[in-house]
Amino acid sequence: MTNFNWFVDGPIVLLYLIGTISAGLWVRRYIQKLDDFLVAGRKVDLYLGIASLSATEFGIATCMANAELGFKYGFAGITPGIALTLAMLLVGYTGFCIKPLRMRNVITIPELFDSVFGEKVRWASGVVIVLGGLLNMGVFLRQAGDFLAVVCGFDLSYLEIIMTIILAGIALYTILGGMLAVLVTDYLQFVVMGIGLISVVLLLISKFGWTELYLSLEQNIGDRAFNPFHDGTYGLDRIALDLLTAFASVLTWQTMITRVLAAKDVKTGQRIYQGTSPFFLVRFTIPVILGVVALHYFGPDPNVTNVKLAMPGLLAAVVPVGLLGILVAAMLAADMSTNSSYMIAWSSVIYNDIMKPIHQGMWSNAKSIRWNRVLIALIGVFLLLYGLWYPLKGDLWVYMQVTGTVYLASMSVILIAACYWKAANNWGAIAAIVVGSVIPVGYLILQQLESTQGLVLSVGPYKVGSATYLITAIAMVVGSMMKNKFQRK
Repeated sequence: MTNFNWFVDGPIVLLYLIGTISAGLWVRRYIQKLDDFLVAGRKVDLYLGIASLSATEFGIATCMANAELGFKYGFAGITPGIALTLAMLLVGYTGFCIKPLRMRNVITIPELFDSVFGEKVRWASGVVIVLGGLLNMGVFLRQAGDFLAVVCGFDLSYLEIIMTIILAGIALYTILGGMLAVLVTDYLQFVVMGIGLISVVLLLISKFGWTELYLSLEQNIGDRAFNPFHDGTYGLDRIALDLLTAFASVLTWQTMITRVLAAKDVKTGQRIYQGTSPFFLVRFTIPVILGVVALHYFGPDPNVTNVKLAMPGLLAAVVPVGLLGILVAAMLAADMSTNSSYMIAWSSVIYNDIMKPIHQGMWSNAKSIRWNRVLIALIGVFLLLYGLWYPLKGDLWVYMQVTGTVYLASMSVILIAACYWKAANNWGAIAAIVVGSVIPVGYLILQQLESTQGLVLSVGPYKVGSATYLITAIAMVVGSMMKNKFQRK
């Protein structure tokens, strides 16, 4: 049962959707060049960059994944957020890797690799980035549909229709307005998310009481709820993967690094990272609190088909009419921001790097923009189909880490080598790409096969993920040294 009222909450959500899509379409007139479409003409200032990056990396799938961590692990579930905050603050302060990237005026990371390792490495890097990015994003629409179905009271049988409508609205203004539309709508979504989510969290804490929530955690989870190092909670292997994923994401995740590349100068790019770092902690803290409240409300064995649905089930039952409409608008804001940014990020890599042998950078701005719009539409079709059939197993956050590792491991290693190791070469880069993608993709495949599920589960995704980074770095070093030795003969 839900408190969502179509006569009160419905108009709130509809008004927001109309306003956001209209704002996104309005900036279409300012698209003149390819740089305008992909990196907003490199004119993003500090505050717009902070708002956009904060909004982009908080979607419905992220919220549900982090709420699931709160439900299962209590406040220990904030651990990945702490890792991301520290990584972004450190990289933003030092300019590690992001400074040379912005100074080169590239659109994508593989574009930098072209000048260091050659065109083949650039092309292979683009393929890996798109593969990992699309696999990671593939579950976003289903999670959004699940959330809206529970909170708004839709029948789950209409999930596919809900997903299609959501995607169509997002794709419309992204295709027409490009990165400029993403930035404008991100700013609106940042404001709506702040009002909606903070209001709901304050309401829930006021309703149930902070002391009661604390005691509930002690009763249902125990000391593990407050200590990620406690046996049976996270463990060192999972914390190690959180740290590796955090630093690799800050350095190479295309939707994050795009804000640096779109900044008006190098210093602004670094300050965007510094200013956004606290919001990455909030990105985990708010959903974890929602998960903790859901655990208190439902108990450790919620009467839902999936633990991930406990949080939306709580909101549907507890949040009053009116505020629930603002909340749904806020969550739609989060989802639209994330999906639009991700779609344009992957289309930019496909066009700029994978298609480089075709266009050779010689196409006109009009033709280039037209092809990017086609690519965004095709990405939308893929996401719709993939989101319908892929059977998610295990924690949602773990799936996002594993699929992200498909390209995070290799791209972070190659980027560091390209910026700071003069002996690095294309042999090492290719070895890193192959190793860094084969291991996590193999894990995802073996996880689905009945004959290998037991073995895969016994090893676990955390050890596999951490090992991927280590083996990829070794492959980079060994491959580069082999070529250097061969050339000396």
